[in-house]
Amino acid sequence: MRLDINKARGTWWTISATIILVGIISMVISSLNPNIKAPLRPSLDFIGGTRLQLVRDCGKPGNCDQPIDINVVREVAKSQGLGDSSIQLISENGQENGITIRSKKLEAEQKSNLQNALSEKIGAFDPKKNLDDSVGATLGKELFTSGVLALIVSFIGITIYMAFRFQWDYALLAIVALFHDILITIGVFSILGLVFGVEVDSLFIVALLTITGFSVNDTVVIYDRIRETIKLHPEQPIAEVVDDAVNQTLSRSINTTLTVLLTLSAIFFFGGETLHYFSLALIVGFLMGAYSSIFIASTLLIWWRERSENYPVETPISSPEI
Repeated sequence: MRLDINKARGTWWTISATIILVGIISMVISSLNPNIKAPLRPSLDFIGGTRLQLVRDCGKPGNCDQPIDINVVREVAKSQGLGDSSIQLISENGQENGITIRSKKLEAEQKSNLQNALSEKIGAFDPKKNLDDSVGATLGKELFTSGVLALIVSFIGITIYMAFRFQWDYALLAIVALFHDILITIGVFSILGLVFGVEVDSLFIVALLTITGFSVNDTVVIYDRIRETIKLHPEQPIAEVVDDAVNQTLSRSINTTLTVLLTLSAIFFFGGETLHYFSLALIVGFLMGAYSSIFIASTLLIWWRERSENYPVETPISSPEI
C-alpha cells in the first residue's frame, strides 16, 4: 500500500483544524464555567484544598438499596458551610455508590462532621475505601509553574536540536506538529473535564512532556529520510520526495506506535486509578504524534518548500486515453 499524502493534504489539515477548534471551544467554555474557571479541570495538585472520596459500604444490608441523590449531598455540604464545593458521584461495580467532594482546605473536625452528616442521609461508608487528600495552594502553584516551564524548555531544546540537525524550516515545522499534538491532547481532556468531570494533575504535565519526545522522534525519522532523498535526487519534485520518504518509513512508524499503544492500553485497563488518565493522555498524544508526523509535518514541508525554493512542482499524471 502506498500513501499519496500530498494529494489529500487539505483533508488532513481540515481534520486537524476541526479537532483543535472543538478543543479550543471546550477550553473557552470550561474557563467560563464557575465550577472550573480554567481551560482544564484542575485537580488538587494545582489549586490546593481537600478532596474527600467516600464510598458506601454495600456489605451492610439495605445500605446501597437506594441510589445516591447528589442534591441531598449538596444540601448537606451547604449546611456544613461548603456550598461552593465541587461534588461528583463515582461508580463502583457499575453503580454510583460513592461521592467525591472537592473543597477548600478542611480540618480534621470538619471532615469528620461532614462525613457523619452524609452517613445519616445516604448510608454508612466503608472506611477501607475512603480517601482523603490535601494539598496547599502554594505547592499547587509551584507545580503548575514548574510544569509549564518544563514544557517551554523542552520546546526550545527541540527547536535548537532540529535546527542544527536539519534546517530552521524543518525545526519550525516540527514545532508546529508538536503544538498540534499538545493542543489536541489538551482539548480532549478539556472536553472530558466538562462532560465527565475528569481532572488533570501533575502526571498530565509529565504525559505532555513524554508526548513531545515521542512525536519529535517520529518526525525526525521522516525528515531524515527526506533529507537523504533530496541529496540523492535534487531534481525530484519535493512532493514526490516526501511521499517516498513517508512510505519508506511508514511500517516503522506504525509498528512503533502500535507496540507502545499495546503497553499503554494495558496500563489504562489494569494500572489502577492513579495511572488511568495518565495512560489515556499518552494514548491520545501518541496517536496524534504518529498522525502529525505523517500527515501534518510532512505536508507542511511540501507546502513551505514549494513556495520558498525553486523546487519543481509535481504535476498530476493524466490517464491515457483508451
